[in-house]
Amino acid sequence: MAQAMRPNSSNSLLATDGKPHPLQDTLVAVTLTLGLLAFVSAFFPDLHLLSSWAGLVGILTGAYGQFISVTTRERFLTIIGLGASAVGFFLGMAHGGLFGGVIG
Repeated sequence: MAQAMRPNSSNSLLATDGKPHPLQDTLVAVTLTLGLLAFVSAFFPDLHLLSSWAGLVGILTGAYGQFISVTTRERFLTIIGLGASAVGFFLGMAHGGLFGGVIG
C-alpha cells in the first residue's frame, strides 16, 4: 500500500516549527556575531575593551534570546553564542576589564 511520506523533523536537533520568528532569529544572529567578535578579540590582550564589551552585550542579548526562544534551533545556536560571549567577556575582564586604562 502506497502512503504519503512525511518528513519526521521531531528528531532533528535543528528542527523548526515552520513559522517565521524574526525577533528570535535576529537575536540569534546578534548573539552569534558578538560571541565570535568577543571570542576572537579576547586572544589579543590589547583589545580587552572590545572583547569585554562585546562579550557583555552578547551575554545580555543571548539571555533575552534564550528567554523568548521558541524552537530548539534557536536555543541551540543561542547557547553557542552565549558560550563564546562568556569566554570573550571573561578573558577581556582578565586582560583589563570594561574600563581598564580608560578611567583612572
